[in-house]
Amino acid sequence: MESPLNQNSESVSQQAPSRYKSSAEYNYPHAMPSVRSDVENSLQSDEAGEIKLVQDCLASKPGAQERFYKHFYGYIMSIALRYAKHAEEAKEITNDSFIKVFRNLQRYDEQRSLKAWLRRIVINTALDRLRQNKRDLHQVAIDQLKIEAPQESIIDKLSAEDIINLLRRLSDAQRTVFNLFEIEGFSHEEISQILGIPIGTSKSHLARAKIKLRQLIVEKYGK
Repeated sequence: MESPLNQNSESVSQQAPSRYKSSAEYNYPHAMPSVRSDVENSLQSDEAGEIKLVQDCLASKPGAQERFYKHFYGYIMSIALRYAKHAEEAKEITNDSFIKVFRNLQRYDEQRSLKAWLRRIVINTALDRLRQNKRDLHQVAIDQLKIEAPQESIIDKLSAEDIINLLRRLSDAQRTVFNLFEIEGFSHEEISQILGIPIGTSKSHLARAKIKLRQLIVEKYGK
């Protein structure tokens, strides 16, 4: 069976909606019509500019790849940081991802989301490193662990940097499954296919990740 991450970016985006949306992904039902229009026009303008970057790269225009790299570096790096053990590894994942992007740019379908396509490449690159290093994916599965969620007031205090630093304290397997399930929105069945592990093992890694994160948050911020 084909892994969900090997499907086209549109189908991945549809079947794996992120549990945590960026501000750009939210609708604005209570905003004034003019505000919604300005937001929509801005997003459309950004997308048109990004497509133009792709076209310039494919046309081998001078400086096009450098402009593309600078434009998407932050986006790709932000994904890589969630999967990497440390900043240096995140940089390597980012650079490897850009190499794959430029090698396969002609395969990008302009009718589909460019950022979803890029995200799929970054995640696959991070997972390839995980498999190559034969990290601790195959852990003994457990049936159930008691998990207490941190208080929302504590979570609200966490910055993006705090969250990334906490994720780095997890094992590679726990961090990967946590990202795929909680951030990317994949089910345990899909994670099982992606990583080649039993569904129970995926659930075990997620449970252990949540317990570890709670412990780390309590240590830093108290109950």
